[in-house]
Amino acid sequence: MRRYEVPRLAFINKLDRMGSDPWKVLNQARSKLRHHSAAVQVPIGLEENFQGLIDLVQLKAYYFHGSSGEKVVAEEIPADMDAIVAEKRRELIEMVSEVDDKLAEAFLNDEPISSVDLEEAVRRATIARKFVPVFMGSAFKNKGVQPLLDGVLSCLPCPIEVSNYALDQTKNEVKVMLPGTPDGPLVALAFKLEEGRFGQLTYLRVYEGVIRKGDFIVNINTGKKIKVPRLVRMHSDEMEDIQEAHAGQIVAVFGVDCASGDTFTNGSVKYTMTSMSVPEPVMSLAVQPVSKDSGGQFSKALNRFQREDPTFHVGLDAESGQTIISGMGELHLDIYVERIRREYKVDATVGKPRVNFRETITQRAEFDYLHKKQSGGQGQYGRVCGYVEPIPPGSPIKIEFENMIVGQAIPSNFIPAIEKGFKEAANSGSLIGHPVENIRIVLTDGASHAVDSSELAFKLAAIYAFRQCYSAARPVILEPIMLVELKVPTEFQGTVAGDINKRKGVIVGNDQDGDDSIITVNVPLNNMFGYSTMLRSMTQGKGEFTMEYKEHSPVSQDVQMQLVSTHKADKAE
Repeated sequence: MRRYEVPRLAFINKLDRMGSDPWKVLNQARSKLRHHSAAVQVPIGLEENFQGLIDLVQLKAYYFHGSSGEKVVAEEIPADMDAIVAEKRRELIEMVSEVDDKLAEAFLNDEPISSVDLEEAVRRATIARKFVPVFMGSAFKNKGVQPLLDGVLSCLPCPIEVSNYALDQTKNEVKVMLPGTPDGPLVALAFKLEEGRFGQLTYLRVYEGVIRKGDFIVNINTGKKIKVPRLVRMHSDEMEDIQEAHAGQIVAVFGVDCASGDTFTNGSVKYTMTSMSVPEPVMSLAVQPVSKDSGGQFSKALNRFQREDPTFHVGLDAESGQTIISGMGELHLDIYVERIRREYKVDATVGKPRVNFRETITQRAEFDYLHKKQSGGQGQYGRVCGYVEPIPPGSPIKIEFENMIVGQAIPSNFIPAIEKGFKEAANSGSLIGHPVENIRIVLTDGASHAVDSSELAFKLAAIYAFRQCYSAARPVILEPIMLVELKVPTEFQGTVAGDINKRKGVIVGNDQDGDDSIITVNVPLNNMFGYSTMLRSMTQGKGEFTMEYKEHSPVSQDVQMQLVSTHKADKAE
């Protein structure tokens, strides 16, 4: 919430449980979470004597009657609680005055502070993200839930009070401020997909403009133009048909084929709400259903998850015929396997996790290969000459093919087949069978035969030429390096840093945040398996980490030899 600058309020639950102590929780939130917070309510009784709440802003006592607390009754404050109410209200005013100048002025001049002034000050401070109002209750019997929802209305910002930014795709993803008015062009984000009774239900948040039933809208991510067949407002699982929705509202549409995170506009602007660049998956798992009968449900689940999440990929391993799922890490893939089990009732067996290595070359190498085959009838003939060289890392194109033949040594209609052959060969390098990248292939000469040359002959010549020169180009293996941010209590810093060094991590930053150390490290993904359990045991469960893909970089010589020998052993098996 800090990262995305979200204003928030807190709710302390379970006041009817034994040993409940909201003031202890409030102090922990201040010390541990660094919340600048104060209670806006005081409970009437605790544990089994919990009866209701006193609102410190309006100075009213609320009781919740009925089997599930649906009847809210407002009464005067009980006389025996006047002292604690006065003390807690003063504390609330002090806390808000520290971050709100208008209230501070009244407080310092000892002016009486009315409910309206206090409510406005709490709202201003919450929206400015300088204060967290704390509500309390017991959600099981709905005690305190209605005042919490009123608090959402009175303290949290309405859609116009929040700055939302879109990315302009015509100007290289420049940030554009959306004013959030119904008059502007339509901008809406599909943030959630659901399999409903009538097919895919897409939830849209309208950021600007108006969406109407029967309108044509454009999916910026795919460029498709679609009609809105049915527009509904959701009330939990009930739907209410509506004709139009304005900026700031959340609606659902039927029959719109899209992925999660797609942006829709009316076609006049090319804005997206989320970046269109999707990181490459860094980890793969082989999965297959336990029983043969559940194959249909299994593939249905995988198709749906791919639509929901652009970083989740499904592929087929050509050699073993297994289904391979790829994603952004161990936990990411574990969750999807669990969802297949839970939502589609399909038990799946999971193979060993596999890191997505890459291969590249480090020096220029020449190739000159003649593919000639004569077996009665039309033969095969194709000769290709040229060289391969490395491209500097970080270039947008991973494999570059250049035709520098002068004249007609190879007829131009065979050039695409040669390019296809090279790209096919680069799909699996000879070191460990992973794709080759950052390589430029230049064709300088060749020879063809009037009768025997064909597309197939040149494609095969290209594949063999690539394999012939690959080992001469000093190939190396690249492994995914992850940018890991660890947040651990300072007393465990030494242990955690020592463990990171064992995993060949490089510490790039170390900051203090209160009692916590924030350590930034670059670690090879291959050494991060099972890290979450390890970190928990090292820090008594207090440490946490986030991990995102940074880059692929060359592995050390000993790791490369080990990977190559493992690959050879697997192939021999």
